[in-house]
Amino acid sequence: DGRPKWDNKFQYILSCIGFAVGLGNVWRFPYLCQIHGGGAFLIPYFIALLFEGIPLLHLELALGQCLRKGSIGAWNTISPYLGGVGVGSWMVSVLVSLYYNTVLTWVMWYFINSFQEPLPWSVCPLNENRTGFNEECYESTAVNYFWYRKTLNITPDIAESGTLQWWLILCLGTCWAIVYLCTIRGIETTGKAIYVTAIFPYLVLTIFLIQGLTLPGATDGLLYLFTPNLNTLKNPRVWLDAATQIFFSLSLAFGGLIAFASYNPTKNDCEKDAVTVAIVNSMTSLYASIPVFSVLGFKATTAYWDCLDRNIISIINEFDLPEESIMRQNYTSWISFLNSSYPEKIAGLKLKSCNLQEFLDQVPVSGTGLAFIVFTQAIILMPGSQAWAILFFIMLFSLGLSSMFGNIEGVFTPLLELRIIPKSAPKELLSGIICLISFLIALCFTLGSGSYWIDIFDRYAGSVPLLVIAFFEVTGVAYIYKIKRFSEDVEWMTGRKLNLYWHITWRFISPLLLLTVFMAFVTLQMQKPPSYTAWNPKYEGFPRKEEKVYPPWVQAICVLLAALPCVCVPLVALFHLVK
Repeated sequence: DGRPKWDNKFQYILSCIGFAVGLGNVWRFPYLCQIHGGGAFLIPYFIALLFEGIPLLHLELALGQCLRKGSIGAWNTISPYLGGVGVGSWMVSVLVSLYYNTVLTWVMWYFINSFQEPLPWSVCPLNENRTGFNEECYESTAVNYFWYRKTLNITPDIAESGTLQWWLILCLGTCWAIVYLCTIRGIETTGKAIYVTAIFPYLVLTIFLIQGLTLPGATDGLLYLFTPNLNTLKNPRVWLDAATQIFFSLSLAFGGLIAFASYNPTKNDCEKDAVTVAIVNSMTSLYASIPVFSVLGFKATTAYWDCLDRNIISIINEFDLPEESIMRQNYTSWISFLNSSYPEKIAGLKLKSCNLQEFLDQVPVSGTGLAFIVFTQAIILMPGSQAWAILFFIMLFSLGLSSMFGNIEGVFTPLLELRIIPKSAPKELLSGIICLISFLIALCFTLGSGSYWIDIFDRYAGSVPLLVIAFFEVTGVAYIYKIKRFSEDVEWMTGRKLNLYWHITWRFISPLLLLTVFMAFVTLQMQKPPSYTAWNPKYEGFPRKEEKVYPPWVQAICVLLAALPCVCVPLVALFHLVK
């Protein structure tokens, strides 16, 4: 058949790894480790990998390779009643591509600004009449100001849409143009780009690792990350987060993996591929946590030292002591001596209590907060901060770009097979149309309220539907296509019998796990009304953030985003029943 092929096996594995390894490995996994008891989180994480991640990954790769079709075609072949599974994953790929590329837009904006000296988020700009600093910035921090005002130009409420930001439109256009150029002929072009986008992040992570470990305070950060607190395992939230993290981290149920595998020769060891990709993905998460936490430890240590230095200056001035008589090293002994000799005088100084542990505890942030606020703040403190900023944002960009390839493949391959455009029309036209329409729709994310909407897309379109789709995938193969038939297919492709592990996970463990995670996920969402954190410069109290509940019309959109891809499954089945 005239199906394109991978140039070699390595290119295919790299594409799967590039799709699986994304921004979440750098900015979600370390955060989950931190809030869920450090090293203890690895226990539920690896259990979820074993009983949910690897079985589902193998299922998707085997399916694509065996049927040589994209998601919609593959599920239609298995049973017309399951066609909705393919349509559902196609929809999720569309919705996720829209917002994922906007996150890359922010990364690009920071990257462009990294070439300035000094870095624009390191100092507050002057006010209109140049008499002092800009007030909004001065009352917050330069890093916060650059993110909320100079990048997002955020509105204080989701209902206020604000205006389109021209700098974000330009960056968004550039991002979609880059995605278009790389996906212009499907895997024929992404296959070449993947060598750079998948390998480069590892290079940068390694450079950051070496630099990170030489920073003061790195060991404190790493001890904080890996010290296990086993009590957290009693909390069901920890298990839920581990199961969802594995799931989203491997990019399951998007249809992109099915599409990638469909370009393989039919005789290929898909079992080995699945295990390889899953292990590399998890190891990357662990590997990325080390530089991230050594940098966070450095940031906390710097803040702790600043705190000590301020106290030392106050004491030296109050007691007219010679300069350098009190140092960070002997600070504690001086304090206890002065406290016993001059208690009133010390009390009158209102010294801040400096505790490294407290500075480490106040760091947990995930997602954009980690990348654009915490990390950028830490970069300012490093010698040669410009170079580190440039490297950091190129790394984030290539991590995101290789995941975009998989998302677009999940959109592109099914459309190509459905012959939406006549066969005579060139592929370049289809990918051009996809990118152009996506760009136009994504313009709404460049509004002042855009980041609130990205959060909604991330929370609703990229979560529940994937769990539902995956549940139907695994039950569809196990009970409609039948495990016996499927294992014969796999045996024909790999040349060896499937062992008991695959049979048990596909039949019982994975579907049950998915069902449990789904129920727990929905229950947790139902407990409190969906809320968001608004940035309000007029709001009293630092850091000017305010918890707000979504208005009813926004809540309706949230439900719609989560329900649309899920509803495809029963709708298509019903359609075939009636027909």
